[in-house]
Amino acid sequence: MDHAVWLDTLLENVGQIGEEGRSAVDFIRKRRTSIGFKKVRPNVGAFWTVFGNIRLNSHYYTYDTPCDDLRIQTLIIHEVRHLQQGLITALSVYGELDAWQLEFRVYQRVKGKYPHAAIAELMTLPLEYDRAVMKKAINLMQAYAGKGYRIDLLPLYPLGREIKYWLTRK
Repeated sequence: MDHAVWLDTLLENVGQIGEEGRSAVDFIRKRRTSIGFKKVRPNVGAFWTVFGNIRLNSHYYTYDTPCDDLRIQTLIIHEVRHLQQGLITALSVYGELDAWQLEFRVYQRVKGKYPHAAIAELMTLPLEYDRAVMKKAINLMQAYAGKGYRIDLLPLYPLGREIKYWLTRK
């Protein structure tokens, strides 16, 4: 399939799943965000790059994946959230929790249920700077995505806040 046709079709479908989708598509179009495929380790559905691009894991997704597939659509919304957060927040458990909750809030609204019990529990966590909550989020994310999803390697908070915590314990 021609990449431009595929991308237009994908963005049209993402834009149809609600305000979050329309906002993500607007962001992608304004920023001219490149979306493509790259094979990376399992346990990762998609990822953002420091250059402001989005890559879908070709281990799971290809041009043959239907563009109305809810998982591919919600992954695009998830990765756009990271690009909106900026590098420092996106590279933290806090940033991941924010993006996961956005992704699965949309998923649940469309499907009427969460894909896994761990996600249902993750959605009850408050998005706040609480180390116990962030550690619980790590466990729930890995319960869903597997231990190969190395969220445990990220700082709990965005780096500036994490450094402040380690210096002051506050």
